Amino acid sequence: MISISKYFYCIKLTGRMSCSLLIILCTFLLFNTSSVCAQQYELLIKNGHVIDAKNHIDTKMDVAIRDGKVAEVAKEIDSAQSKKTIDARGLYVVPGLIDIHTHVFVGSKPDVFADGIYSVSPDDFTFRSGVTTVVDAGTSGWRNFPVFKEQVIDKSQTRILAFLNIVADGMNGKPYQENISDMNVDSAVSGIEKYKDIIVGVKIGHYEGNDWTPFERALKAGEETNRPLFVECHLPQFTLEAQLKKMRPGDIITHSYEEISERMPVIDDQKRLRPFVIAAQKKGVLFDVGHGGAGFWFSQAIPAFHQGLVPNSFGTDLHRFSMNAGMKSMLNVMSKFMAIGMSFKDVIIHATWNPALSIKREDLGNLSVGSVADISVLKLINGKFGFVDAAGYRLDGSQKLEAELTIRAGKIVWDLNGLSAKPWKP
Repeated sequence: MISISKYFYCIKLTGRMSCSLLIILCTFLLFNTSSVCAQQYELLIKNGHVIDAKNHIDTKMDVAIRDGKVAEVAKEIDSAQSKKTIDARGLYVVPGLIDIHTHVFVGSKPDVFADGIYSVSPDDFTFRSGVTTVVDAGTSGWRNFPVFKEQVIDKSQTRILAFLNIVADGMNGKPYQENISDMNVDSAVSGIEKYKDIIVGVKIGHYEGNDWTPFERALKAGEETNRPLFVECHLPQFTLEAQLKKMRPGDIITHSYEEISERMPVIDDQKRLRPFVIAAQKKGVLFDVGHGGAGFWFSQAIPAFHQGLVPNSFGTDLHRFSMNAGMKSMLNVMSKFMAIGMSFKDVIIHATWNPALSIKREDLGNLSVGSVADISVLKLINGKFGFVDAAGYRLDGSQKLEAELTIRAGKIVWDLNGLSAKPWKP
C-alpha cells in the first residue's frame, strides 16, 4: 500500500516541477492509496441467509473473507471493499459441513479399507456436497497413521481429522484387526499426542470376540487423552445395552438407526425406543447417523426420531460401497432427515456446529470473525424427491439441498453454476 507520507513529500517537489504536474502527481497518489484501502477483502458473499448456530445468526447477512479467514459478518458490507463479490441472493450461507464418519485412507491394497481400495479419496466427494471437513473413522491405527497422514491427509484440500483405531493397523481385515496384542494403549496415546491437531478420538469396532479388553483399552486411550470413544456396530458378542453403559458422556455411537443381526436395534418389536437407549442419551452419549450402505433403516430412524432420539451428527460412513447406495452424499442424508421431520435450521446445525462440538473442535463449524473461512452456500430446492434406506425403501420428500458454492480456507473449491465466474461475452 502507498503511504500517505508520499503525498506530503510531493509538496517538497514544488521547486522542481510545475504546480499542475504536482497536482496530477498528488491526485494519483491519493487515488491509488484510497483504491487499495477500499479493497480490503479478497471475497465478499452478499445477500445470503446466514445460519451460524455458535453466533446465534439466522438472517440475511454479508460475509467478507481476507487471508483465508472470516473478516467481517454484517448486515451490509460495501462491494467496493472486495476484489470479488458473489451474490448469494435466495441461497443459504452456512459454515462448511462436517462429516464425522468417513473412510478416506485410500490406497492400492485390495479387499481392505486401510491403505486400500475400499476407502475413497475425499476431495472427489466432499466439496460438491458442501463438506469441508471429514473425520476418518478409525481406518488407521497407531502403527500406520503416519502413512495415512503422508499419503492422504497432507495431499488433500479437504481438512481430514481422524479417530485413531485402537488396533495398530486399523481396518486391515481379519485376523489383524482382532489381534488384542496389537491394541496397545501406550502406543495409541503416544500417537494421539504426536498428532494431537489431527486425531480427535479413539475408535473401537470390527471385533467378534467376547473379551471386553479391546473396548476397555480404547476407553482408556480416550480417557488419557481427553478424547471421545467412537463405537461402531461390529461388536456382535456385546449387547447394545452393555456397550452404552460402558460409554461415557461425550462418547459417540454410530450406525444409530440400523437393523442388522450384529447389534440389537434401538426400536423394539412394539416400535418403542428402548429405555436403555433413552438413558444413554440422557447420560450424554452422542448418537451419529453412520448411514453407510447398511447402517440406516427407516424402520428405526422414523419412530426413533419421533420418540426423541435425534442424531447429534450426520456421519455418512462414506466408502466405496456406500457412495452409490441409499446414502449418496452428506446433503442427501440431511435432506432425508428433513423428509423425516427435522427442521431445515436444525439440519444445518446438526451438520455444522453439533459435530464440531462432538469432536471438541470449536474452531470449526462456525463463521466467527477470525475463524477459518470454510463456507457452504446451499440451495434449498422444492419439488418431489425420493430418499432410500438400507432396506431399499423409499421415503418421499418435498425439499432437497444442493451445494451451489463451497469455500475451503478462503478459496473457492466448488462452484456448481459459476456464481464466481465472469459472464461470457462473445
